[in-house]
Amino acid sequence: MSNPADQNMTPIASVDDLVAILARGCKPREAWRIGTEHEKFGFVRPEAATGTRHAWSSPPWEPNGISALIEGVQREDGNSWLPIEDNGHVIALKGQGAEKGGAISLEPSGQFELSGAPLETLHQTHAEFERHFSMLRGPARSLGLGFAPLGFHPLETRAERPWMPKSRYAIMRNYMPQVGTLGLDMMTRTCTVQVNLDFSSEADMVRKMQVSLALQPVATALFANSPFYEGKPNGWLSNRARVWLDTDNNRSGILPICFREDFGFRSWVEWALDVPMYFIVRDGVIRDVAGRSFRSWLAGERQDGLDDTRPLIGDFEDHLTTVFPDVRLKQFLEMRGADAGSPEMMLAQSALWTGLLYDDAALEAAYSLVRERPWADYEALRAEVPRHGLATAFGHGTIRDILPRLLEIAVSGLKNRAALDESGRDETRFLAPLWALAAGGPTQAEHWLERYHGAWAGDVRRIFLEAEV
Repeated sequence: MSNPADQNMTPIASVDDLVAILARGCKPREAWRIGTEHEKFGFVRPEAATGTRHAWSSPPWEPNGISALIEGVQREDGNSWLPIEDNGHVIALKGQGAEKGGAISLEPSGQFELSGAPLETLHQTHAEFERHFSMLRGPARSLGLGFAPLGFHPLETRAERPWMPKSRYAIMRNYMPQVGTLGLDMMTRTCTVQVNLDFSSEADMVRKMQVSLALQPVATALFANSPFYEGKPNGWLSNRARVWLDTDNNRSGILPICFREDFGFRSWVEWALDVPMYFIVRDGVIRDVAGRSFRSWLAGERQDGLDDTRPLIGDFEDHLTTVFPDVRLKQFLEMRGADAGSPEMMLAQSALWTGLLYDDAALEAAYSLVRERPWADYEALRAEVPRHGLATAFGHGTIRDILPRLLEIAVSGLKNRAALDESGRDETRFLAPLWALAAGGPTQAEHWLERYHGAWAGDVRRIFLEAEV
């Protein structure tokens, strides 16, 4: 959501104003950027455990927890991070200087997130990853904390997870159980990685949306990294993706409207207007309007919590942050289908989508590949992939069978970009972990299951230090 001080206070005159918000995202190719966001779970390192501070448990807000960590990060590099407050609590940091365009924020249970700056190349994304993890280690270790990027918390119950003092999360916490059985798990026990990519026109957006939305289940299979539930395997390779099957289906999933011939910015706006609201911001205060209709508000109908105000452009921009389809359209496209994972795999996720979507020939080849099957087949995959991963049946084989073709397209797209690092290497090197999967190697989830049944002897706690960044 926007910071209250940055909110666009222009009243909405018509739906055309809302379409224009999205249309302003169109950028010339030379302005296209890559923005990678990734989350990770905090844990108390064994050497820092006390009688009341258990090893492997999640750090609370305070004392000596997430609040102190945010202060430590800012103290370590105060020239790069400005505090963002919510009801007197510093709950995020906004990048400036060398970190301009980036942000550090918190998910509901203290999952630590870097919203990376919009960058020109994957080499820069790689450097940003290394800089972020290096910056985080010092303040974290001083508090006895570590961080592990995994798709679903492998140990704690929902009741054991802490809650952060962010106003919007209190609203969501009350509302989620009304619309699905697993929404609170989504909030407290999941971590994801996503890449945000640009488009040049409405037609370019549509083509990229259709390709990437159809292929999100393939990404879920590739990056599956959450096979444990409260200390044991439960038969799913991506518990994070399983949770999204029953979080809030009014605002999530693979949207059929995106595959219609007339899909465009207006289609998305019309859909979003019918997604129930969560909140609005007035006078710097987040107001709970969960379940209210934005469309009715825009039409001037009276609704509790809204009848004393009129909708602003900033309200709709905030509303767009509360819809959760597998690909989300704002003034760019967000790829949302992957579990958080190792830095190499999270970077590979950005490389995959950049290769497929940022070169015209690669995008058309990906579209041709996708259109070999009806759109409904991809919608059906979404329910099967969380359990079976790359072994999910697809066409005459499995998802793993299409990986070589998909990766070849991504390779061609990255080669055509010709973005070289100082050593003359192009961006294709970041796809290496995915080629190993195409050759039959284990996914991250399958690797952890092998460790669980082997070297760990059934002790899932071992995952924290092995996955630590």
